[in-house]
Amino acid sequence: MKKLLLFAVLFCTFLSVQELSAQDYKSAIGLRLGYPLSISYKHFISEKGAIEGVLGYRGYSYFNWLNVSAFYEHHMPIKSVENLSWYLGGGASIYKWSYDNDYYPNNDYASVSFGVHGVIGLDYRFDFPLNLSLDWIPTVAFGGDFNTGFGGSYGALSARYILKGK
Repeated sequence: MKKLLLFAVLFCTFLSVQELSAQDYKSAIGLRLGYPLSISYKHFISEKGAIEGVLGYRGYSYFNWLNVSAFYEHHMPIKSVENLSWYLGGGASIYKWSYDNDYYPNNDYASVSFGVHGVIGLDYRFDFPLNLSLDWIPTVAFGGDFNTGFGGSYGALSARYILKGK
């Protein structure tokens, strides 16, 4: 519910922006509303190529992790829908895991693992400084004591404020 409220507030803020001219974007920052909740920064390094950095955190009562990810995404326009493109790419992550249980202190541990990702998604740019994207990120994690192997359930809806047009 908190995520939905935050998204609604961000969306209404973007709607109230004075500049309503259509624009391509060079860079944007915002939230990835997925697993885990993350901050996302996307920057185009060429007409179709973008890099995206992600910082995420997920906490439970005893278990939490922090991840830092980077992706390269190649964008291709969907000609039938203005301002919509699809993208394909890949990237890598590093994860810091910890488990801290006050009832069973002998079971506490911390670990670091790595991930290699594919990414496929849709990216839509509004006529005001807002970008939305929806993606799927299949992941193979390795190293450390936790969360190794294939994970196919990662992905998110991202809402980003466009910082700079092209």
